[in-house]
Amino acid sequence: MILGLHRLMADRVLVIGSGGREHALAWKLAQSPHVKQVFVAPGNAGTADNGKISNSAVLVSNHTIVTQFCKDHNIGLVLVGQEALLAAGIVDDLRAAGVRCFGPSAKAAQLESNTSFAKAFLDRHGIPTARWKAFTNPQEACRFITSTDFPARVVRARGPAARKEVTIAASKEEACRAVQEIMQDRMFGEMVIIEELLQGEELSCLCFTDGVTVASMPPAQAHKRLLDGDQGPNTGGMGAYCPVPQVPEVLLEKISDAILQHVIDSMRQEGTAYVGVLQTGLMLTKDGVKILNFKCQFGDPQCQVILPLLKNDFYEVIQATIDGKLCSFMPAWSENSTAVCVVMASTGYPGDYDKGMEVTGLLQAKELGLQVFHAGTTLKDGRVVTSGGRVLSITAVKEDLMKALGEANRGVAAIRFKGATYRKDIGHRGIRLLKQSLGLIYKERCVETITSDVLIHQPHTSVASGTKSGCHSEVRGFTGFFDLKASGYDDPILVSRTKGLGPKLQIAQACKKHDTVGQDLVAMCVNDMLAQGAEPLFFLNYFACGKLDVEVTQTIKGGMAEACKNAGCAFLGREVAELTGMYSSGEYDLAGFVVGAVERGQMYLGLQRADEEDVLIGLASSGIHGHGFSIIRKILLMSSLRYSSPAPGGCGGKTLGEILLTPAKMYSQSLLPVLRSGHVKAFAFIAEEGLLEGISRILPEHVSAVLDALSWKIPDIFCWLYKEGNLSEKEMAQTFNCGIGAVLVVQKELAQHVLKDIQRHEEAWLIGKVVTPCHTGGSRIEVENLLEALHLSSPQRLLNNADVESPHQPRKNKVKVAVLVSGTGTNLAALISYAKEPGSFAEVVLVISNKPGVEELRNAARAGIPTRVIDHKLYGSRSEFDSTIDQVLEEFSVELICLSGFMRILSSPFLRKWKGKILNASPSLFPPNKGGNAHQQALRTDLKVTGCTVHFVLEESSPKAVIHQEPVSVKADDTEETLSERVKEAECRAFPIALQLVASGAVQLGADGKACWKQGGQSLCLQEEKRGCASSLVTPEPQDDNTEESSPKAVIHQEPVSVKADDTEETLSERVKEAECRAFPIALQLVASGAVQLGADGKACWKQGGQSLCLQEEKRGCASSLVTPEPQDDNTV
Repeated sequence: MILGLHRLMADRVLVIGSGGREHALAWKLAQSPHVKQVFVAPGNAGTADNGKISNSAVLVSNHTIVTQFCKDHNIGLVLVGQEALLAAGIVDDLRAAGVRCFGPSAKAAQLESNTSFAKAFLDRHGIPTARWKAFTNPQEACRFITSTDFPARVVRARGPAARKEVTIAASKEEACRAVQEIMQDRMFGEMVIIEELLQGEELSCLCFTDGVTVASMPPAQAHKRLLDGDQGPNTGGMGAYCPVPQVPEVLLEKISDAILQHVIDSMRQEGTAYVGVLQTGLMLTKDGVKILNFKCQFGDPQCQVILPLLKNDFYEVIQATIDGKLCSFMPAWSENSTAVCVVMASTGYPGDYDKGMEVTGLLQAKELGLQVFHAGTTLKDGRVVTSGGRVLSITAVKEDLMKALGEANRGVAAIRFKGATYRKDIGHRGIRLLKQSLGLIYKERCVETITSDVLIHQPHTSVASGTKSGCHSEVRGFTGFFDLKASGYDDPILVSRTKGLGPKLQIAQACKKHDTVGQDLVAMCVNDMLAQGAEPLFFLNYFACGKLDVEVTQTIKGGMAEACKNAGCAFLGREVAELTGMYSSGEYDLAGFVVGAVERGQMYLGLQRADEEDVLIGLASSGIHGHGFSIIRKILLMSSLRYSSPAPGGCGGKTLGEILLTPAKMYSQSLLPVLRSGHVKAFAFIAEEGLLEGISRILPEHVSAVLDALSWKIPDIFCWLYKEGNLSEKEMAQTFNCGIGAVLVVQKELAQHVLKDIQRHEEAWLIGKVVTPCHTGGSRIEVENLLEALHLSSPQRLLNNADVESPHQPRKNKVKVAVLVSGTGTNLAALISYAKEPGSFAEVVLVISNKPGVEELRNAARAGIPTRVIDHKLYGSRSEFDSTIDQVLEEFSVELICLSGFMRILSSPFLRKWKGKILNASPSLFPPNKGGNAHQQALRTDLKVTGCTVHFVLEESSPKAVIHQEPVSVKADDTEETLSERVKEAECRAFPIALQLVASGAVQLGADGKACWKQGGQSLCLQEEKRGCASSLVTPEPQDDNTEESSPKAVIHQEPVSVKADDTEETLSERVKEAECRAFPIALQLVASGAVQLGADGKACWKQGGQSLCLQEEKRGCASSLVTPEPQDDNTV
């Protein structure tokens, strides 16, 4: 309860107006226990002696009389429905006299009463609206209509009449006739506003506001045309429905933040706080959401479909709004209900109409459970008769739109009066959408169509942001047009390229930095065009996400549009897809497609153009391009830095994440003239591979190249990666561009000339030459002095003293690892593969098997790894067997042991000697299942998530020794075999990561038997990228004797949450709560739909072939635990 002491007594309320809106306001207020009586002035037949509601004959146009009436009748609250009274300042006068009044001041009400004020206000604050201009001279207005390059066919007079008498002309001539009629007759005002005719979906978005806080209402859509199919003349509204299914939630959030809140904040900034209800008419156009008009109270009939969905006490909401306390009393709305209102009008409406027609059937409509709101009615000799154009509003509230419309139409059919006019298709746009969809698919379709067409295509990121001769700036449907003939080519060859950004996107999502990925994608695509001397013509993109974030999408698209502009190509891309089942919330993928052209005679065909003594020119890169980010993420796993940490070496005050996300340079504009000069033999953009492979691609087989790394500047980030990743020179050159973004091959005699041309626009150097190969095998590209260059380029802060004194000091040796196997079902292949990758801190030097002739021994031998067979059957005791293994390990100087499918139990002396040096993977999440089949137990207990755990091997297993975990979903149709197979796949991912963590020193076993992370370790960074990637679902703790204990058999759905190295109770609790918010609705849907129910045995039973199968297959690792308590015996735990 938020009411003050002066509100403890029940109030009398005055509602000013006589329409269906005022009846609805009075009806909702009368439901409040705080309201004693509701007067409606002048009211109608529906508000006459209706319970708490009665009419009043007070003269509402005289503010003084209204004020005295309020004092005489102890009126505690006044609601003003009529727009003209708001504009006349009735709220100001009543408040000045001490009467509480709900509504905006006269100055604030200018948003509705003064169209030119409203339009100028929107323009001042950059809030999108239709283009417009105001005129007092009809001839000037007509000249404007005929000369504009947009359809200026909306004509409205200044003032409140403009809303109802607006003319939407079919042609410019008709618009000019409307201007003449309005201004010559001076019927509606001294000024006309000429507006652009917008096309799209129209809706009304309303909100309560106390001048600071905005509380949005569900969106409504009114039907203004008189007849079905949106035919006939415009009216005040022939019906409405709420909410609007074709408008997705993400769009509503955007409207609330970027439009409603923006308007309220801007009014307050101009010194006029807006308090009350604000209705905003919006048009969803292909260029974005634009404001059509304002209304400073509930609209009619929007009010009749919105208020029935309000769950709160309407009176309390109003008081909170007046008192400035709306932030602590936000209204709630029925979530699974739809309201439809059908208006019954008099014959002749909206023109002249008859009055005095008797209305019957009202009682029958009420018996159907419908709410009938009166408007143009009055009482005559105890009978209800018509007295206005719009007579009644029949409102039905049901669980969906089609049912609500059906019920409302039943009510209309029950009511009779002569000449009744009404529509039968209210909500037809929403219904058409629903009929095209199945189940919940319509939501996804809405997002894919309306959101992409409306939100993503904002004016400042349109096709015009990147244009080209031959490009059609108007894109219709999902097709872009390009006229190749108009682009000026004589005999063109088309060249195309498709690119993605791979792991770089994961870093962008972890950093929540999305402003560079669009630029990067365009640059990667366009630069590849140059390899054939081609010029980019147009670019398209595909954007897929789990849940559409409009701000993120706009940011990415803005980057692509700006990059296309810089590249000189058209931006035609628009495909946006929200794929909830494929991507998690916050995840997205991005792909780019570019089409270019080159004259047939200017293509770089084949790789036979480079010759001995040719020179290599290198262009500076802006940082790390597409290749190498997988390695970078592995390096960061062990690093003490996070993405948010200051970048190593300073780097201008940027964070590490910002440096990693620096987009590739765009070379097309600066290099295209050079490439087409005939002086360049070959070009390579160093992106797909590292420096070695990138150059190898453009050289014929009979030549090689030698580069001198001292001839160019290597950026700090590469020096840090070299040191932090413990990489070799070869691994650096194989993996990264090392500061060279592109390479050109030119003839020696022309090298200086070409270099000078390039240096006008780009930083470039002579970096090497083409030579005859002096050896066979290995890379054909040799990079000299790379190690020295890395040290010379590196800031002193990146190097320790030993590094400075000895720049050629060898890198840290890899940790020697032995893998113990027993034959099948091992992770050996994954461990070997991982150890051979650049940045690995481990080297597999030995494989030991306790069984001869197993396949894993042959696999190790093929990989060049020594093997030993130590058959346990040949030893008399376990300690003797272990001692032999120990001797072999010492022989190979082994430092770490990985147990991969090793089926022998190691003795206590062996475990004590190698404490903290033995790793094993268990096929379950800790605590492990002792002496049991983990997969069988997971299936038997109906867990929804299991997984694997990589841990240190101790004499007694402990969850404290966990290094890394990987969750695996348990599907409803799983068998032991299928579940086991997926857990093995998870082990192959988890074990190499755990090995890298331990080998690098990022994780070690503490004296207390607990896995300790290096301070600030990159566990944090990895967790930033993969939320929920490692989970631990623990078994329930023992309960008291007199309590019920939850049963794992009753699990409906589970959601894993990662435990980060720096987690506190509060941060972990917060993320678990977020997981519950995701999981609980899924579980509720499963139970409510009948897909899951509780069986007699206390077990959650899935409907045969039910959604469990589909859901589990779609959301791997998706998990929440909803368990049903089952009673325990007194003596059980």
